[in-house]
Formats: sequence, structure tokens, C-alpha cells
Amino acid sequence: MGEDIKRILIVDDEEDLCEILQFNLESEGYQTEVAYSAEEALQKDLRRFNLLLLDVMMGGMSGFKLIDIIRNDRKVDVPVIFLTAKSAEDDLLTGFDLGADDYITKPYSLKELIARVKVALKRSIAVSNNDQNELQFKQMILNLETKRLVIDGQMVELTLKEFQILRLLFENKNKIYSRDEILEIIWGDSVVVTNRTVDVNITRLRKKLKQYGECLKNRAGIGYYFETLQ
Repeated sequence: MGEDIKRILIVDDEEDLCEILQFNLESEGYQTEVAYSAEEALQKDLRRFNLLLLDVMMGGMSGFKLIDIIRNDRKVDVPVIFLTAKSAEDDLLTGFDLGADDYITKPYSLKELIARVKVALKRSIAVSNNDQNELQFKQMILNLETKRLVIDGQMVELTLKEFQILRLLFENKNKIYSRDEILEIIWGDSVVVTNRTVDVNITRLRKKLKQYGECLKNRAGIGYYFETLQ
């Protein structure tokens, strides 16, 4: 099997749904595996996969807990799309804050799911094609490979979305991005994410950046940008 074939792990305790997803994704040329619980998923080498399709409400460990372990304990940055019947805004924000790339509420169309899978994989490939390993400004260093931020020699924990937003603005200093542009670049075409999500992530970033937080500027009515301190 060619190296360019993308591997997708489906994590859901509904066996019938997993079978349908496998059939349709494999019909699109993807290689799939299934884990019927979060605990089973953790037994796998998650770095082998290009994408996780992850249910939130499962017996035993929840999908939210699983992604928290994946992102924060194991430091695995494989793209994650949540599949869930939960649709409240707080639930959506929780998923994104924990590092999800997209969020699809049940019931959903298979065409929509496959379209979002393609967007998530395309975005992931674009990020991995950048050969530069570090971005640095004074005593602030953002490692693009490990996705870690170091300020004055101290590690600063970032969620995946915080990292992606900081990287976008850091790589393109002084260029203004509107909230809609940030949503499109970071979250793709997901219709469940609002401008408030961008503001929440920027506010958290400013606090985590300490003295460099003032570099994250907001031009009223236009958007956000990273400005070099004078």
C-alpha cells in the first residue's frame, strides 16, 4: 500500500456506525481502523494515523478525556474531528479548546463528513510541509515541530488551536487577519465555530505570552496581528 494513503482511526462505541464509516471512507481511498472505546484507542500507536474521528459520549472514558490525554500527556498532534450528538455551544468550545480540529453533530451526511475529512487532512499536510523548525522573537521561541512555546527558558503550555493561531500571526508579523480569516485558516469550513471562539483563544494567548502578550494587537473592526515590540 502506497505511503501517500491516509490512515484514519474511528473511535466510536456504535459498531453499526463504525462499519458505515469504514465502508465509505475506504471507498474514498483511505485506510481505516476502528477502536470501540477510548481505552482501546489508547492501546494503539496514534502517531501512525493521519486523522482521528472521535465520538464524545462513549461508555467508560469520554472523547473529551481521550483528546486531553492525546494532546497533553502523549503530545500527539494528529488532527481530530469529533462526531457527537452534543451540540451546545459550551460543548463545542470545550472540544476546540482541548485541541479538536472540527466538530460534526449527529445526524450528519456522509458527504459532509468526507468533505471535512479532506479539509482537515489538506490543512495538516500544508502545515507539515513547512521546513522551518523554530520561530523566535527575543526570548520567545515557538518550536513548530514539537508545538511548544518557550519564554525566558520556561515552557508555556498551549492548546493546539492556541498554537495554530500564534503560529499564523507569528509567521506573518504585522499582517492583519480578520476573525473570519482566522476561522477559515485554523478551523476550515466548520459552521459551528463563531467569532467568539477566536476572541477567547486570543485572550488566553495574551495571558500565556506574559510580557509578549502586548504583541498580539487588535485593530478595531479589522482584525488581529502580531506586532514586534519597539
